[in-house]
Amino acid sequence: MLIELASHNDDIRRLLEKGYALRVDTLHLVVRDIPYLDHEGVLQTGSIVAKLVPVDEHHFVQDDHQVYFAGSAPYGLEGQPVPNLAGGATTIPLSHDDVVVQRSFSNKPATGFANFFAKIEHYVALISGPAIERFPQATPLTFRVDPDIVPDSVFKVHDSLTSRAEIADLANVFVDDVVAIIGLGGTGSYVLDFMVRTRVKEIRGFDGDLFYPHNAFRSPGALDPEDWQKSKASVAERRYANFRHGLSMRQVYIDASSTAELEGVTFAFVCVDKGSARAAIFELLTGMGIPFIDVGMGLNRKQGPLAGTLRATYFSVEKAAEVRAMNLAETVDDPDNAYRQNVQIAELNAINAALAVMMYKQRRGFYVDDSSAYHLLMDTTTLRIMSERDP
Repeated sequence: MLIELASHNDDIRRLLEKGYALRVDTLHLVVRDIPYLDHEGVLQTGSIVAKLVPVDEHHFVQDDHQVYFAGSAPYGLEGQPVPNLAGGATTIPLSHDDVVVQRSFSNKPATGFANFFAKIEHYVALISGPAIERFPQATPLTFRVDPDIVPDSVFKVHDSLTSRAEIADLANVFVDDVVAIIGLGGTGSYVLDFMVRTRVKEIRGFDGDLFYPHNAFRSPGALDPEDWQKSKASVAERRYANFRHGLSMRQVYIDASSTAELEGVTFAFVCVDKGSARAAIFELLTGMGIPFIDVGMGLNRKQGPLAGTLRATYFSVEKAAEVRAMNLAETVDDPDNAYRQNVQIAELNAINAALAVMMYKQRRGFYVDDSSAYHLLMDTTTLRIMSERDP
């Protein structure tokens, strides 16, 4: 990524050609091998880190005038901290553990910084100047390039959200997951929309149905009339193919015989509305030792306006049989199903999906989990969420 970055950004190319030891790490420019003096006048080596803000697929600008530093506080020749380096103790989670940010620096000249080259040169002069004066052999220009560190291999666009929020370490908890989404209708389509933006290794979607106008009213994405009567799977794949790698959508119904389709899956979302289909899927996932979350929605018009509940239920590998025995999810077909309307509303589909995805992310350690809830119910009339802890 570094070489590509330098080919499109002249200021970064100048830093590279001058000899700075550059690396790109989760949309941060890391400048290693920065010499400085510690509080005892001993020569040390640190790293300057600056955020990269993408303006398109190839070009980047500065976040602000500040930088971050991996190292102790730099000192001058008189044994005093280098002056005019405001900032303070802070950390930024980077993916490569040989650079650990400890503090930020803020020293903005009156005219600001025109580009990354001016910014890095300015801070290097402040931080390294005393060290180079005392130790003439010390230099930040080591030409030690690390072009391939932490490539954004999953996404086809730069994940600037993760770097801006400084949550790279949390985002990486998903990198080994292969996630299956069984059912790409209302709630399943929103689960897919959320998971596409998550750093899982692979997403497999399954749905044997075709895409009709009513599907467009309860799923995310732009409307394309050419999608009518195409498979939901092909519509989903086309919508997200330019966003990420590892996306596989198949026009198939998952049942008890679908072992091959789920081989290698580490987590699944079950988003179907037919009880018998859900029962077969539960049996398959439990037999294969795949943890999963099942979602459901029940709405009615008994009071005139719509009312009902949304549900998300987690089935761990260890306790799937125990949770299934509680009959929290419908696993038989309603004999009156042909005569009732299956009401689904886009915002409720989205909330149902969000509950499921948040539950999954809690289990992976992305969100704090104080409840260990395996069963969530949201009442649409009160907007309250009730939860049950792990059995």
